[in-house]
Amino acid sequence: MIALPRNVSSRRAAGILKRVFDRVETGFAFRLWDGTLVALGHGAPVCTAVVHRPETFVHLMRDPTPLNFAEAYVAGALDIEGDLFAGMKVADAMEEIRLPLRERLRLYVDLWRS
Repeated sequence: MIALPRNVSSRRAAGILKRVFDRVETGFAFRLWDGTLVALGHGAPVCTAVVHRPETFVHLMRDPTPLNFAEAYVAGALDIEGDLFAGMKVADAMEEIRLPLRERLRLYVDLWRS
């Protein structure tokens, strides 16, 4: 497996989040470790995922599945603000995202450029 960097700038993280998750219909957001708010989807956010450290972001983007988000939440590396049940619907929509190999490779390159 390719080693990933431990840090990423919030600006680059915001761009990566938009490329991966903006296709989700329901509005939701991420708040990054420096307070940057990244609104995604359509409409007002029903919940906000709060990522506490850049390392958590890198780990989640390596494999952005609901299971990895749930594990980060249980470990305290990620918090959810807002309607948790609406957030679960967002997680269901996230499960439908399939990134082609080319896009996944592009994300790895973007993580390294930070």
